[in-house]
Amino acid sequence: MANRVLVVDDEKLIVKGIKFSLEQDGMEVDTAYDGNEALDKARNNDYDIILLDVMLPGLDGFQVCQMIREESDVPIIMLTAKGDDMDKILGLEYGADDYVTKPFNILEVKARIKAIIRRTRSSKADQHKARVITSGNMRVELDSRRVFIEGKEVNLTAREFDLLELLITNPNKVFNRETMLEKVWGADYSGDERAERTVDVHVRRLREKIEKNPSDPRYIHTKWGYGYYFEG
Repeated sequence: MANRVLVVDDEKLIVKGIKFSLEQDGMEVDTAYDGNEALDKARNNDYDIILLDVMLPGLDGFQVCQMIREESDVPIIMLTAKGDDMDKILGLEYGADDYVTKPFNILEVKARIKAIIRRTRSSKADQHKARVITSGNMRVELDSRRVFIEGKEVNLTAREFDLLELLITNPNKVFNRETMLEKVWGADYSGDERAERTVDVHVRRLREKIEKNPSDPRYIHTKWGYGYYFEG
């Protein structure tokens, strides 16, 4: 089955170029040119991934990302302005899974898209064997990628779930940020100090969703000066 992608940007030439390149790789591509149109299509279609520009007419990319994330865990890659680190940080805080800086190389965009789809798909394989981990009031269904707190399902992004899975399947093992980047985001990110900020952002967002008191966590703990671990 072909991967289905939503490309959102108000620059029609950029959209046309991305659409053409992705279709050359056998993907199905829908397009949107403003935030409202993007949100409408995201709500009414099933996409494997969304490529979302920050600067959009109407709702901006951050607003669209946040509203999609409240309803879906579809992977989102943000397109950010060159050198604007704040856009990258905000995108991650609003629930994006990754970002690409403009101007970009289309080969890099395609590589990021394929990597995220591959990780998402592979983690959903072998559905016939349900693997469930229970800790305190949290139940994590690894194969269906679902998380429940006190019986109520919590909506995690693909990256947040990958991060939780890494930690919960290795209880009490401390991971440094570089290792977490490599295992969850891929080898391309390891060694990038700015990218390590991504780990902190995602851990904070994950705590806000699964911890009763994020400032005094029950599950995900900080090893100061080193990294994080899950207390089993």
